[in-house]
Amino acid sequence: MSENADKTIQQLVKEWLELDQNEATRQEIKDLSDKKDYDELEKRLRTRIAFGTAGLRSSMQAGFAHLNPLTIIQASQGLASYLLASIPQTVTPSPKLSVIIGHDHRHNSSQFAKLTATAFILKGIKVYFLEDLVHTPLVPFGLNLLGANAGVMITASHNPARDNGYKVYWGNGCQIIPPVDAGIAAAISENLIPLEGAWDTSVLDKAVGLVENVKGRVEEAYFEKVKGLVDGMAVEGAGKVGFVYTPMHGVGLEAAKQVVKILGVEEDFVVVEEQAKPDPDFPTVKFPNPEEKGALDLAMAAADKHGITIVLANDPDADRFAAAEKVNGKWQILTGNQLGVLFASHMVSTSSLPASKVALLSSAVSTQMLAAMGQIDGFHHEETLTGFKWLGNVAQQITSKGTHKAIYAFEEAIGYMFSDVVHDKDGIAALSVFVTMLKKWLSEGTTPAGKLQELYEKYGFFESCNGYVVSPSPDVTRQVFDGIRRLGDESGKKFPGSLGGREINYWRDLTEGYDSATINGIPVLPVDRSSQMITVGMDGVRFTIRGSGTEPKIKYYVEAKASGKEEASAAAKEVADAIVREWFKPEVHGLIVS
Repeated sequence: MSENADKTIQQLVKEWLELDQNEATRQEIKDLSDKKDYDELEKRLRTRIAFGTAGLRSSMQAGFAHLNPLTIIQASQGLASYLLASIPQTVTPSPKLSVIIGHDHRHNSSQFAKLTATAFILKGIKVYFLEDLVHTPLVPFGLNLLGANAGVMITASHNPARDNGYKVYWGNGCQIIPPVDAGIAAAISENLIPLEGAWDTSVLDKAVGLVENVKGRVEEAYFEKVKGLVDGMAVEGAGKVGFVYTPMHGVGLEAAKQVVKILGVEEDFVVVEEQAKPDPDFPTVKFPNPEEKGALDLAMAAADKHGITIVLANDPDADRFAAAEKVNGKWQILTGNQLGVLFASHMVSTSSLPASKVALLSSAVSTQMLAAMGQIDGFHHEETLTGFKWLGNVAQQITSKGTHKAIYAFEEAIGYMFSDVVHDKDGIAALSVFVTMLKKWLSEGTTPAGKLQELYEKYGFFESCNGYVVSPSPDVTRQVFDGIRRLGDESGKKFPGSLGGREINYWRDLTEGYDSATINGIPVLPVDRSSQMITVGMDGVRFTIRGSGTEPKIKYYVEAKASGKEEASAAAKEVADAIVREWFKPEVHGLIVS
């Protein structure tokens, strides 16, 4: 934000010390000021942490640019004020508005959750408090269950240990989308001075009628929903289903225990002891993300020790899900796309509705295999922008029209949504469905790898090559994309004619607002001029390039379809190399190739 632009660094230090009543973070800024470390003070105080469609996420340090007790209070006061201003209060019972608040095990998560709750109480808004550690999907689930107007989850998902986050859900149980995010951001900037009592979290024990501890109630209802999801998929006589599970030092284990109890596979369940307990320092992994290289090594070692060939994992807040299988003596980690189509096939085949009545969704950077499956099997497929804020909201819109029921959605970053439980990614629901699929495959004499082969033989082989380059600045990222667009001038089209010797036959630019496949050239998906995103189609290959919203990266997602795995892999790699070499031009723009 720009409200600090005209202030001296001394003024910003004075403002911080006047507002912050937390001893530790006050001292951080005071020490930096005493040392006259103006470079660090500029980084901490000049720019305010930005509120976006993911809420807030940053490292935990003192300063307006980071997550700390003061910025948590400011965000909560802004969100509370926005709720009071934007929701007609005549339609809800007294107390007029309510929110649900949860937190994970990260450093300061409990404190941040209590400060958040206090801010809402001081505004007269009822708080449904998930009073102990919970996995993230319990917040949107509980929001719908209790009829709350908004939800906040304190988590940074699979970020490094130094980070935390403030994730916001709206009254429909989905993550917020524009223009709500901008409205909340504006309200935060108007509510920066902590209210009297904002630092006193003991109000949670005193505010009769404005606080209700609901973890037990919400969990019970949640697992009933999960049970209902998998009951219709039950397979008799499947035999023993052995697997190793890791919660990656997060909060997933207790929920996973409930899942194996529901499914009756408690004896088939081996836990990675070194990663079993919630630990905010994540001591055994460099990054607590199951997708990261080496993150599943301990789980694989445990599986080898017990003679087990399946490893399942959640990320620390248990909204994502990962799986690996030992095939011919080697461990293979299933990609997010591979898991996505395995879930999709199972959901369609076990649905009580005919395929023509169901809808399945995926994001623009995920595999096109789901679209191919829909064409052959007859279900409706819809593509959205990246992120479950879009997948969840669009799924609800589709279902509300009445022609189809959106039963499932996924994104390649190991996120899976089962609409009958919650309209957000849910690693625990995914775990329950995957174990059910394992039982079914076992009864059919196959495994995940075998089932994938069946799907490839039916729908075609889809192979991906994804990656990124590191950009020195947003300006450079913009220059890269503008340079790509100018290549269209050479072809006489609105877009380049070819790449790597392959002709381009489809172009969608969601920054400039152009889609070559629509009659009027206007994209069906929302246009956002503040971000960079282009999707390109060629014979047998499709890819998306985009600027990351949270990291200094330009990402590419390439997928090729062919009659064989090797052919598809080679084509995807060939196009990925051409993107970096011909379009990104690292040596020209100073980009670092990963």
